Amino acid sequence: MAADDRLTDSASPEEELARRLRVAYRRVAALRLPPEEKERFARRFVVICDLAKRNLDLARARLDAFLADLDGDSDTPRR
Repeated sequence: MAADDRLTDSASPEEELARRLRVAYRRVAALRLPPEEKERFARRFVVICDLAKRNLDLARARLDAFLADLDGDSDTPRR
């Protein structure tokens, strides 16, 4: 992990979201899936990053759902 992840308890909500987005980015980059599936995850990640510029709370919620989907814990069935 990079030294700038600032894993301290005093992180602001914005810093915590940024740290979690970095973790999500690394996980998407490391996915071993067919290109179409990996692209689907990458596009969702970009949408979450864009949303974080306007609405931190909604971005946090979407990131939670995204990470659950990456973990396979999503309750929404895939196609």
